[in-house]
Amino acid sequence: MQSPVLADLIRAAPRLARPALAAERLADWRSAQTDSPRLAALCERPQVEALLGALADHSPYLWGLVRADPDRLDLMLSRPPAQVFDDVLADLDAGMAAARGMGDAKMMLRRTKASVALLVALADLGGVWEFEEVTGALTRFADAAVANALRFLLREAVRAGRIQVDPAAPDAGCGITVLALGKGGGGELNYSSDIDLIVLYDANVGALPAAAAPASFYVKLTQQLVRLLGERTADGYVLRVDLRLRPDPASTAIALSLSAAFAYYETLGQNWERAAFIKARPVAGDMALGQTFLADLAPFVWRKYFDYAAIADIHAMKRQIHAVRGHAEVTVAGHDVKVGRGGIREIEFFVQTQQLIFGGRRPRLRGARTLDMLAELHADAWVSSEAVADLSAAYRFLRRIEHRLQMLADEQTQRLPSDSDALIGFAAWAGYDTAGAFEADVVRHLRAVEAHYARLFEHAPGLDVEAGSLVFAGPAIEPETVETLRSMGFERPAEAVELVRGWHFGRRASIRSPRAREVLTELVPALLLAFAGSGDPDAALAAFDDALARLPAVIELFAILKQNGALRELFADILGLAPRLAAAVTRRPHLLDAAIDPASLGGAGAGTERRLGRLDPTLPTEEFLDRARDLAQEEMFLTGVRLLAGTVDPTAAGQDYSDLAVAILRATLDHCQRVFAQEHGQVPGASCVAVALGRLGSAEMTATSDLDLLLIYDVASPEAESDGPRPLDAARYFSRLTQRLIAALTVTTGRGRLYEVDMRLRPSGRQGPVATRFSAFVAYQAEAADLWEHMALTRARVVAGDAELAGRVDAAVRAVLTRPRGDEIGGAIVALRELVAREKGEADSWDLKLAAGGMLDVDFIAQYLALRHAAGHPDILAGSTPAILRQAARLDLLSPSAADGLGASYGLYADVTQITRLTTEGLFDPAKAGNGLRRRLVAAANLPDFAALDRDLTERRAATRSLFLTLLGGPAAAE
Repeated sequence: MQSPVLADLIRAAPRLARPALAAERLADWRSAQTDSPRLAALCERPQVEALLGALADHSPYLWGLVRADPDRLDLMLSRPPAQVFDDVLADLDAGMAAARGMGDAKMMLRRTKASVALLVALADLGGVWEFEEVTGALTRFADAAVANALRFLLREAVRAGRIQVDPAAPDAGCGITVLALGKGGGGELNYSSDIDLIVLYDANVGALPAAAAPASFYVKLTQQLVRLLGERTADGYVLRVDLRLRPDPASTAIALSLSAAFAYYETLGQNWERAAFIKARPVAGDMALGQTFLADLAPFVWRKYFDYAAIADIHAMKRQIHAVRGHAEVTVAGHDVKVGRGGIREIEFFVQTQQLIFGGRRPRLRGARTLDMLAELHADAWVSSEAVADLSAAYRFLRRIEHRLQMLADEQTQRLPSDSDALIGFAAWAGYDTAGAFEADVVRHLRAVEAHYARLFEHAPGLDVEAGSLVFAGPAIEPETVETLRSMGFERPAEAVELVRGWHFGRRASIRSPRAREVLTELVPALLLAFAGSGDPDAALAAFDDALARLPAVIELFAILKQNGALRELFADILGLAPRLAAAVTRRPHLLDAAIDPASLGGAGAGTERRLGRLDPTLPTEEFLDRARDLAQEEMFLTGVRLLAGTVDPTAAGQDYSDLAVAILRATLDHCQRVFAQEHGQVPGASCVAVALGRLGSAEMTATSDLDLLLIYDVASPEAESDGPRPLDAARYFSRLTQRLIAALTVTTGRGRLYEVDMRLRPSGRQGPVATRFSAFVAYQAEAADLWEHMALTRARVVAGDAELAGRVDAAVRAVLTRPRGDEIGGAIVALRELVAREKGEADSWDLKLAAGGMLDVDFIAQYLALRHAAGHPDILAGSTPAILRQAARLDLLSPSAADGLGASYGLYADVTQITRLTTEGLFDPAKAGNGLRRRLVAAANLPDFAALDRDLTERRAATRSLFLTLLGGPAAAE
């Protein structure tokens, strides 16, 4: 008996939303079909007319296919649908085998796709085929398209002499196999689905010429395959090919060797990849090669023992999906029937998770089709009959809705319309008389799925974040994750997503263990939220990635960050706010050990002293230099962390930076003297000291301060020489020793560098010797030094070297500073300040050192007071600017109000400078400062907000400049 034709089998049609428009379009089309009386008769049948009217009303894509080729529609309606489908695929096989050139192949594939799309839609919408028949037909066509496309390309390669296989059967021995995964692998393709493929090749295949590079040949072949299937022409496209299920798609070629693929899955394979391979099957190329690969990979997918660890990892990904707005609730308008709450992916996860857990010991649970495996789970007593019935019904319903969505315009979408009118129209397209009835069915199925899924993971904690979706596990970048990161403040969100995905793919050795990546899945949302609050989330994320690249293991760190929100925020601040600290972590990740030690967040104390005590000057030079750098970087890092954490104030941080520099300098000078003496001996009766000036001299260093130094030596006899194997006279001896000291402090080793050294404050500046004899120093200061050099001496202190000589240097400096001076020095200092402004500028209001009314003005006021009054009041020589101002007030040389005002302003300037030097590369720009940095500055100033800080600094600068000119006799005073 002959099977019924399609026109006889059609028994359903979508409802019309615009009957008049549908009737008009249908009438216009039918009036043009004068050459096909059979088609006209078929279309007069009520069920056929109703179906065609629905296409005209709702689907521009399908109506376009109807109008494009009436003969094709005639053929389909007048024959059994299964026969039509088989003939279409047979014609494809024959046409591709006969194709001559890429143009023929493209046209054949695309016209076949159009025929399949129309036939499947008519059978589906007309109620002729059940869901399984629809997805089976779509999958069969995809398989045939991929296989024929690859065969055609292999034949072309044979003709070009690039491969040696039988052109009549090019698949055999070709060395390449194409695996289908996802819905294509499971025989469950949707109407407008991508096809998920993995392309593998055998690098040792004998089909290639001896000189050929297998990787290059098979990658180019895969590129051609993707273009042949996916490129749009006048005839449309065939299939969108997605190759992102291959190992680490961002960093691997689109075709992988079998050995590389095995190596990846054996060491780095993730649980979601195990789930993906449940549906894997070869569809093109050397099928035997593909089957062998999957058989060998089975131990990776199907583990012998119950794999409960997979639950946490896969469920974590699902919980992240639920974090997105619109997915967290069961809704209808705008709901995504695939990844939304109660959607298709939830059913798939329900099945696949249990397959991974139990399939290692129960081969019957290793099937690829979702509905089949639901039934097997029930047969094996893992799932109730109620769950099977509810989930199966929901799966069929949601997949049909998915098909209806995609039939409208041949678009890969799973989201229901958000607009109410559009939703009413879609309800009619789905076969409902009213939108209310449609919405009720949607909600009923979604809630059923939600309930069963929740029971499966009812004890698992949530990963939801207020910001939205943060999904990084899985085969592809989620667009909503990109948008979520953008809303959180990431300026390059797509790069951020790819970076985090790279962690899951094992691009960092420290997180290649399954446990590390499972913890990472749960940690990432909270960590990214912390980065978002750091002020520069992109920088924080990049610095964290750099640290991961250097850490040998991370599970302990991940666990601490996961459990400690405050530490997570501090860690983010270090990475996002302080480039120098982040760079230190990048170079030396073990510094993070100190950052996660609660004891290290207090002030510098006994622990610091013990560490400094381990810097042994007797070590060999290379070891000493490395250890000095290790110690300095660790201590500077800890001081920066304390400053960011608020456990020390900026003034104390300045003292800590300075104390560290002094300790390093003393040990380095000691080491250099010992090594130098081994080469050159010692100069009899000679000694030397290092004198600190600038911020080191006043113990107010920042994270970026140079060391302003003088080296002064003394010798009993000017003719004396050193007594070593290579003797030097005293002047050359101490000059070379000083050069050795500078090199030890500044040279870059494998551990980095210590400090920049500035010796321009020595007598005669750059023109003078780097080491100065004590008598020459005294004579120069008494007879030749400029006023600015005496101003610099107000901060001088001996920090290293011989104690006896140190006392004489201190006395000599004091003698210079206590020399009587008149009021005229005020005008000279004002002129000096103007010179600095001309050469370095003073207009940047946030350069608090050089800005008009900034730190330099206060420094000059203090130095003026010290030099002007030290002759009568030597106690004013207190070293630092704040101390001089306090002494001036105590000695009635400055009014208490002026001293308090200047001291408070200087303190605020110094505090802000400490923080900005720690956190900012180059000059601070408030317009570019993130919220985290602004909060730090506001907290340091004890003000309500950043605007208040800006106003306060502006007022203080104006008041300071006015007082500067008044006290020193500048233009304002003259008026």
